[in-house]
Amino acid sequence: MKKAAVYARYSSDNQNEESIDAQIRAIREYCQRNNIQIVKIYTDEAYTATTANRPSFLQMIKDSKLGIFDTVIVHKLDRFARNRYDSAFYKRELKLNGVKLISVLENLDDSPESIILESVLEGMAEYYSANLAREVMKGLKEKALQCKHCGGTVPLGYDVIKDKDYVINEKEAEIVRLIFSMYADGYGYGTIIDELNKRGYTTKEGKKFKKSSLHDILVNEKYKGIYTYNKTIKMINGKRNHRKMKSDDEIIRIPRGIPQIILSGIIYCGKCEHRIVGNRRTAGKNKKLYVSYCCSNSKNCDLKSINKDYLETMVIDELEKKMFSSDAIDKLSKRIFEYANSQQAEIQSDIKAFEKELKVVQNQIDNIVNAIANGMFHPSMKEKMDELEKRKNELTFYLNEAKLQAEINSPTIDMIKEYLKKNSNIKEKSLDDQKKIIQTYVQKVILHDNEVEIYFIVDLDGVPRRTRTPNLLIRSQALYPVEL
Repeated sequence: MKKAAVYARYSSDNQNEESIDAQIRAIREYCQRNNIQIVKIYTDEAYTATTANRPSFLQMIKDSKLGIFDTVIVHKLDRFARNRYDSAFYKRELKLNGVKLISVLENLDDSPESIILESVLEGMAEYYSANLAREVMKGLKEKALQCKHCGGTVPLGYDVIKDKDYVINEKEAEIVRLIFSMYADGYGYGTIIDELNKRGYTTKEGKKFKKSSLHDILVNEKYKGIYTYNKTIKMINGKRNHRKMKSDDEIIRIPRGIPQIILSGIIYCGKCEHRIVGNRRTAGKNKKLYVSYCCSNSKNCDLKSINKDYLETMVIDELEKKMFSSDAIDKLSKRIFEYANSQQAEIQSDIKAFEKELKVVQNQIDNIVNAIANGMFHPSMKEKMDELEKRKNELTFYLNEAKLQAEINSPTIDMIKEYLKKNSNIKEKSLDDQKKIIQTYVQKVILHDNEVEIYFIVDLDGVPRRTRTPNLLIRSQALYPVEL
């Protein structure tokens, strides 16, 4: 029997405590139908999903390492996160701990079409969230709303150019990626600091790394592409206490407002299965810079390194051929459209069931009201009325949620095509956008000494294909499935 943790949340926009009760009730019913045992319930009240500063949510992510549950169940995906990149980050955290995420209302499965449809839905929710955030932040400082640098120390991995925009400092960014990669692989602060010092890496101020500086990097939302401003509390002496944060309604938080440095690692060593990390070195009289990918377990693994640009160009070329050709987009759009329609039928069935039960409950309420009006009162009527009103509120909540889901879960085939086509010019996009596209459609890359395996989210032909290059064999195929 699966053991599940439940996560429920309501934000301050037109929701209240009953929203959490209704979410949990729906999840309990789902678990009863599917023989799932609930072992723990986590709730956050009046927190939006656009922020990671949700105490119970973060505790749930932390507890997922303990093995007390193998599944996290939410009523709806936007209760988990409204930003697909933030969502992918925490899903990956759960996956690394052997925990699967399930949404009751979306009822998405592990099929490739479902995974891409989920990306579409999260994209729509993110658009809604971004618009809502813009309304909430009206009247705040214009400079911050434009995601400009507003003073203070620039985080390691970034520079600020003349117009106060953040840009990635690639040399420093390699340090940041190494820190996150080693941390994700389970290395402690001490081991990470030793590796950084061995490579001669320093902080932005040119100092050696300490546990405090490492911690500040690992919790900095900017590395995920989230612009933040006005987070910390200024003390009496005028200095900011970076351990004390203001309330969410005071903080400016803009997803994708700053170039993103860290992404989920998808490149692995074919020899020892450790993660592949970036490596920079200079050689020759002119101290020419060489950037490559190599095994993070280089002390014990003799995997050959591969030129960074060469590998990334190879993956992008394969993506262009396998996922973004006209034929591929036509096939994939049709499959996603058919899948969305199958989900739509189930949602419509739920809507009819909710409407039918709501009508029965309303008739029972009306009968009790009429009886009391005619002088037929009994104390048990109040208890029954309270029970019926509670069920009415729950059914109204379910019905509204289902109708909203029906609206956003029914994209036309043309809408899906347009969504996919926007990535077809992948070679012309910025480095940051290319990385995001790769994270969406490429599930895993495995490096061998003389071969590269590229696993896509779906293989439209159903047959893995191989393409030879002068030095390497590229094997690209679909992986069914790998959760984000």
